[in-house]
Amino acid sequence: KGNACPHLSVSQLSVYGSFVSSLLPQGVKVVVSTRTYADFTAQASFDIKKCDLHRLEEGPPQQALLTREEGLKYYRIMQTVRRMELKADQLYKQKIIRGFCHLYDGQEACAMGIEAGINPTDHLITAYRAHGYTFTRGVPVKEILAELTGRRGGVAKGKGGSMHMYAKNFYGGNGIVGAQVPLGAGVALACQYLGNNEICVTLYGDGAANQGQIFESFNMASLWKLPCIFICENNKYGMGTSVERASASTDYYKRGDFIPGLRVDGMDVLCVREATKFAADFCRAGKGPILMELQTYRYHGHSMSDPGVSYRTREEIQEVRSKSDPISMLKERMLSTSMASVEELKEIDVEVRKEIEDAAQFATTDPEPPLEELCNHIFHNDSPLEVRGTNPWSKLKSVS
Repeated sequence: KGNACPHLSVSQLSVYGSFVSSLLPQGVKVVVSTRTYADFTAQASFDIKKCDLHRLEEGPPQQALLTREEGLKYYRIMQTVRRMELKADQLYKQKIIRGFCHLYDGQEACAMGIEAGINPTDHLITAYRAHGYTFTRGVPVKEILAELTGRRGGVAKGKGGSMHMYAKNFYGGNGIVGAQVPLGAGVALACQYLGNNEICVTLYGDGAANQGQIFESFNMASLWKLPCIFICENNKYGMGTSVERASASTDYYKRGDFIPGLRVDGMDVLCVREATKFAADFCRAGKGPILMELQTYRYHGHSMSDPGVSYRTREEIQEVRSKSDPISMLKERMLSTSMASVEELKEIDVEVRKEIEDAAQFATTDPEPPLEELCNHIFHNDSPLEVRGTNPWSKLKSVS
């Protein structure tokens, strides 16, 4: 069990390519790969699914180049998001996490692919299924889990919870269905006004796609040629209602009408990355907004109160897991082209699990914020002010 040589990792043993028998306990036999890092493929090109196009002459390339370094990075990040969400599910069922909680497992290729296709200085705003994006935008796992458990060390100091996490150039986490879309258009307007060649990625789900404010945002963004990528994460169900029952047209990528659109395989991280790069270049060239529909799938229910099997079958979920899982797809690609070894990927899995366990330990032991901090940070840089509590004689202070 585990590594028989505690001071050597599996990958180190692979690099040295030798069986160090003197270090092993008597009678223990271990087979170690004799491959060195030089044996691994440095990069490989993969065929990716062609995007459906709307009002575009040509779309993203149908081949994607992946370096070994990128592949290992994407694998680690997507595995971290998957494990973090499974841990959140466990903590919720133990009643350590309370309130709203929408899990992202199954959709990891969307968050990872988008982040790989834009710059850290670009902007992103999403709906309430936000844990994955909070991580890809740079917030550590322990701060995300501590926010879910309402602790002082959380990314929003334990006062935001699942739907309200923020980071530099990341504007949440928004609890009102579709309301983040006009905000995203506003962020794109700021980018245009400042002339900094930055763009805003504005995400919403298929459930929000029929909101009136989304079409108002499309209209303004198109009139003003705002550098905004509108992205519909279509996971096939808005709460418990299938897209066919909710939308007269399920071609979400065409619903910008006068805005060009792409329909993308949202389960393939390389497909999402290439489409995002294409869309970002389109916006930076001053051509105005573009719309992307990512066809994806969530493994859990809509939220923790939804078991997720009353409106779809377990067999349907299992089929997606077995045929289209984003992490398995990347893993197969890397192994089939000798970009990584099974041992190396297993080692990443072990490291990720440890990181999640350590984060969960922090999230369950960190203190809750004290009552006197409840009203802090109402304003960004104002002098302290008095705030009325739950009754007229209960006074609290707000410190910026």
